[in-house]
Amino acid sequence: MKSIFSRIALALLAALAVQTTATAGPITVKGSDTMVTLAQKWAETYMSAHPEAKIQVNGGGSGVGLAALQNKATDLANASRKIRAKEVEACINSFGARPREYAVALDGLSVYVNESNPVSQLTLDQLGGIFTGKIRNWKELGGGDAPIVLYSRENSSGTYEFFKEHVLGGRDFAASAQTLQGTAQILGAVTKDPNAIGYGGAAYGKGAKALKVGKDSASGYIEANEETVLSGKYPISRNLYIYLNPAIDKGEIRSYLDWIRSDDGQKVVKEVGYFPLPPHLRKK
Repeated sequence: MKSIFSRIALALLAALAVQTTATAGPITVKGSDTMVTLAQKWAETYMSAHPEAKIQVNGGGSGVGLAALQNKATDLANASRKIRAKEVEACINSFGARPREYAVALDGLSVYVNESNPVSQLTLDQLGGIFTGKIRNWKELGGGDAPIVLYSRENSSGTYEFFKEHVLGGRDFAASAQTLQGTAQILGAVTKDPNAIGYGGAAYGKGAKALKVGKDSASGYIEANEETVLSGKYPISRNLYIYLNPAIDKGEIRSYLDWIRSDDGQKVVKEVGYFPLPPHLRKK
């Protein structure tokens, strides 16, 4: 009998701990560097309208955010890719449930070159050839006779994984690719190097040229904009996500997530440079 009461007491304490996590202290956010500027803007805007709310935002990469979620080291994990099966399993082992997934914005993953580069459009096959090292000179693509300088994200990045899967077909990046921590760093490198090429979120294009991308040469080349991303015409469109333990999806955390997916929250998405969710994707 005593052991039964002990188990009941422990269960009550665990439930209280979860409830406290959902309501006390700051809301912690960690993950995607692609999303970090957007996440910071969301937090600033929300806190200005809700002075009682406290939200702490950190980057590090999608993989880092999802690892923190597994380790109960963050409330919300930002990810620019879908969660993997092994990450779901780790969360179930950690807190006994599949993480809840919210799509929070749309992105057209963009490929950037220096503004002086005459190349303005490429197919997915050409991009795959470039980033795997098969195509090494811009003259093979209609540009000048100059070596292609590759910039890529680190392998903890959701953007890196999405690009590898959807553009490289799972092949490895060329050994010559220089890895940088965030899209802002890649854009900085591309704007300084006339022979450079890199990739990242649509919100980071200032100072560089975003290429039009085609599934193949016969399909036409598509610019990443709200219409082409929403319709899926742009070949490397994607959702941006927030993941969390469903047990804490209540109270202030739920209010914040509801606001992010509201008209006001989606207005911030557009201001930052990503694309708002259509109404049917906001329902949960």
